[in-house]
Amino acid sequence: MKRILVANRGEIACRIIRAARALGMETIAVYSDADAGALHCQMADVAVHIGPSPATQSYLNVDAVLAAGIEHGAQGVHPGYGFLSENTVFARAAEARGMAWIGPSPESIEDMGDKHRARSIAQRCGVPVLPGSAAFLPGESPERILQAAQRVGFPLLVKAAGGGGGIGMKLVNDASTLVAAVASTQSQALKAFNDASVYLERYVGRARHIEVQVFGYGDGTAVHLFERECSVQRRFQKIIEESPAPTLPAQVLEQMLAAAVALPMGQRYRGAGTVEFILDANSHEFFFLEMNTRIQVEHGVTEAITGWDLVRSQIELAAGQLQPLPQSAIGRRGAAIECRVYAENPLKNFLPSPGLLERFDFPAALDGVRIDTGVRQGDTITPFYDPMIAKVITSGANRALALERMQQVLGMTEIGGIRHNREFLLAVLRHPAFVAGTVDTHFVERERQALLDVLVETAQATPARQEQPA
Repeated sequence: MKRILVANRGEIACRIIRAARALGMETIAVYSDADAGALHCQMADVAVHIGPSPATQSYLNVDAVLAAGIEHGAQGVHPGYGFLSENTVFARAAEARGMAWIGPSPESIEDMGDKHRARSIAQRCGVPVLPGSAAFLPGESPERILQAAQRVGFPLLVKAAGGGGGIGMKLVNDASTLVAAVASTQSQALKAFNDASVYLERYVGRARHIEVQVFGYGDGTAVHLFERECSVQRRFQKIIEESPAPTLPAQVLEQMLAAAVALPMGQRYRGAGTVEFILDANSHEFFFLEMNTRIQVEHGVTEAITGWDLVRSQIELAAGQLQPLPQSAIGRRGAAIECRVYAENPLKNFLPSPGLLERFDFPAALDGVRIDTGVRQGDTITPFYDPMIAKVITSGANRALALERMQQVLGMTEIGGIRHNREFLLAVLRHPAFVAGTVDTHFVERERQALLDVLVETAQATPARQEQPA
């Protein structure tokens, strides 16, 4: 494999290009009208225009993306995350055209993409799951839905079987609103995933979101690369991740890691994946949530604590060049934290804030600091895609040092011309609950006003040398 197609944009495209270059491989980038001249295009050996700015007409256009690879002799395709990364049509089409798919098999993507089917597979592999129901299609009788809910127990979640990310998910506290919530979720699921099936699942009131990075060799063997705590979220989207998960009992972690590895081993899974769990913060019971069959946004946290280059390993495995490592050879060193810096306005419900990035300056050459970005000063954060500016990853011998470094680097980073969440991230990092490692998935929602008050005070106290997040 000498040349690969990078079927993505932004910071993950840049990350893939760097990994391929380290392996002596050439890369083909694709871009839309909005990304003409983007950093990932300049880094690649070849850049191919694939369509207008809307993702549906460019980055989600299977034929246009693959045509770029075929035209320029791609021997492999790396989909990154988002867009077509978990699209079985794209994966199969790439393989049918003679390009290696740098990811798990289309069958694995399909199995884990159906969240209800994934629950059943997890159960067969001995992974604990929350009480749940069969899937319901539109037209199901209210009586059957109510009967299923009584077995699951209230409160419960109505979840789309064909998707994730919190899209369409609804919390139902009692039977009075259940049928309406099912119908509403089915409608949203059909629009978002072209699949109207939904299912019911027990709701954990005080939950932590903990995931385990796994890597399968495709032959029934797999390893884990430890866990990541992802409980700091807004609108069901992660904004801060770290490893190790603080205050997690060692015995619980050991059981969770063993359960996570059982799933890729049972599926003969190939490549990088993430097994996500809900942990009851009170009882420390954990339950399977879903498996993501791709590289994760937060993979840099795992790389910082293990020294394992996950993207390079993905490419090497697809090229038949990876030397498998046993679990005993994988160790953890210190701690790492990642903050996602977004062009968004926390004071307006985190509404995206596209515009010209007039100033973007972050400190260079600091110990234990890594900045992953796909933009530069003078670039435009467009309204067409995810408004991420950068991922800031800090590491150190312990959590306290990683946290100190994160506060330092965020405090020294300057962003101008657009609204952003830098000060909000700092407010979270300084909150006593985060410092103590006792946050749960409702932390941001519960502490929102206190965190926003800090933002207002900071904006009033800071000289107007740059655009503030308020």
